[in-house]
Amino acid sequence: MSARGLLIAAPRSGSGKTTITLGLQRALARRGLTVRGLKCGPDYIDPAFHAAATGAPSANLDSYAMSDRLLGRIAAEAARATDMVIAEGSMGLFDAVPGPEGHTGASADIAARTGWPVVLVIDVSGQAQSAAAVALGCKAYDPRIRIAGVILNKVASARHERLVRQGMERIGLSVLGALPREASLILPERHLGLVQAGETADLHARLDALADAVAAAVDLDAIAAAAGDTVPMAAADGDTPPLPAPGRRIAIARDAAFSFVYPHVEAGWRAVGAELVPFSPLADEAPPEDCDACWLPGGYPELHAGTIAAASGFLGGLRSFAETRPVHGECGGYMVLGRSLIDTDGVAHAMAGLLSVETSFAKRKMNLGYRRAILEADGPLGPAGSALTGHEFHYASIAAQGEDPPFAVVTDPHGSAPAPAGSRRRLVTGSFFHAIAAAEAR
Repeated sequence: MSARGLLIAAPRSGSGKTTITLGLQRALARRGLTVRGLKCGPDYIDPAFHAAATGAPSANLDSYAMSDRLLGRIAAEAARATDMVIAEGSMGLFDAVPGPEGHTGASADIAARTGWPVVLVIDVSGQAQSAAAVALGCKAYDPRIRIAGVILNKVASARHERLVRQGMERIGLSVLGALPREASLILPERHLGLVQAGETADLHARLDALADAVAAAVDLDAIAAAAGDTVPMAAADGDTPPLPAPGRRIAIARDAAFSFVYPHVEAGWRAVGAELVPFSPLADEAPPEDCDACWLPGGYPELHAGTIAAASGFLGGLRSFAETRPVHGECGGYMVLGRSLIDTDGVAHAMAGLLSVETSFAKRKMNLGYRRAILEADGPLGPAGSALTGHEFHYASIAAQGEDPPFAVVTDPHGSAPAPAGSRRRLVTGSFFHAIAAAEAR
């Protein structure tokens, strides 16, 4: 039997949907329910918090980068043997990029495809009845979805709450809860979002505090009753991974500097028999010799550049590994494969030198958005000409591209001209592009 589900969304970013989602997940799990979390869009950090809050794996649903079949497989796996799915939207509920109907990257696409009603989190600071006008717009904007109710966030007083509730009554939307303005509910952040779950001090105490606050302010029985049945979708062939497995035994860097790997990608590799063998560059560990491919994920190497530069065992072992086996780096991993990384203080640190690129974090500039990449040569992610969907999200920049040919040619959904991206040299490849799935014709 498939679980019922809800999508927690908001009219805009910064409304508090992550903290409320985590509080709901934890509070419902403490009631004895089996809860699964999912995250809309390209986000590495929030699924790890969902997993900590629920005690069960989380994953991503991305209507732009994933095919209907892959979306169906991930949603079905999450809803299997689960009491409730509490999914979290990204940005604003309808924020999207140009694309075919249902494949725009909007959280609303996911609500429409899964059938899960939306609970709207509204930051009501600085407004009262006007919040209902915003909610009414969300209710009417997209006929594919249903708004089950609202949770008010950052309520200033009992009088403020009464006024906001009057507005919601006027438009016929139930108020499922109202949280006061409370700074302690804010989770710590850094330049790419929340500080990662594994690095958050007293994580479970924080999650319990969120659950306590949500349970005190939100009608959990009404939340459970608002959930809707999961609409079956055509699932992808279980033997086809979202991305080709780069090897049978994949050495994968995993520590505070290298952590951005999508759960569905790892699950897909394991499903076809690949084994993932973690190692820690920050602990000066080299890729294990009994592996036949190495994967350096994104993360925060710019915050650990000195430690990485001094990790002679890691760097030497990586260079030796790359002489005979493929090595691929995404975003932060790409930076470490290059000649040097300039940190926030302007100090250049020597990296692996397996690619000629030089990167810098000294002058931060955000690069964000979906990408479609066409591979320029045969490599661990497929043969030349293969198309991949994914995204970029980084503040580092290219200080010097170097002489290596590009890894891929990329475009964005907004009609950008094809542009070379990344680098390749012999068995080593890398780019700022985070791959989500092999592209399918639509």
